[in-house]
Amino acid sequence: MGTPDNWRKSSYSGPGDGDSCVEIATAVTRISIRDSKAPARATLTFLPASFTPFIEALKEPRPTTADAATPTCP
Repeated sequence: MGTPDNWRKSSYSGPGDGDSCVEIATAVTRISIRDSKAPARATLTFLPASFTPFIEALKEPRPTTADAATPTCP
């Protein structure tokens, strides 16, 4: 599989210069995302039907360490 050549900054990236910059490339059969600060590193690739559920899962609240129960020793 070849690498996409239509990378663009995602609207989900941070404001301004976006130090949380994610780039996205779309094709008919796949959607790829990568870290713009390290474009040669790993790329995540999704089938189009899987991409929206992935983004929705990222939006769900996650417990922080402060919310987690502190384990106790017996």
